[in-house]
Amino acid sequence: MDGSFAAVAGLRVSTVGRLDLSRTRKRRSLHMPATGELIRLMNYVDDINATLRKITSTIGTMTDEERKRLSVYMGSAVTGLKEVLQQLEKSVR
Repeated sequence: MDGSFAAVAGLRVSTVGRLDLSRTRKRRSLHMPATGELIRLMNYVDDINATLRKITSTIGTMTDEERKRLSVYMGSAVTGLKEVLQQLEKSVR
C-alpha cells in the first residue's frame, strides 16, 4: 500500500482498489476503528486518485487546446477540494 487514506487508516485494499475488510489484519492502533461511512468516503478518494492517474496517462496524447479546456474544467474541482480540506482541518482544531 502507498500513502493513501486506506493505508493511513491501517486497512487493506483489494486488487480492484476497494477496501477489503474480510482480510484486514488486527493491529494495535492509536486510531479509532473506521466506520462504514468513513470507509465509503475513503473509497471515493481512491476513485478520485484513480481518475487522476487516468487523466495523467492521457495528457501526452492531447492537443494544446484540449489541455487548456481540461485545465479550465478541472479548476472547479480544485476549488471544491480546497473547501472540503479547509472544513476537515477546521473541525480537527
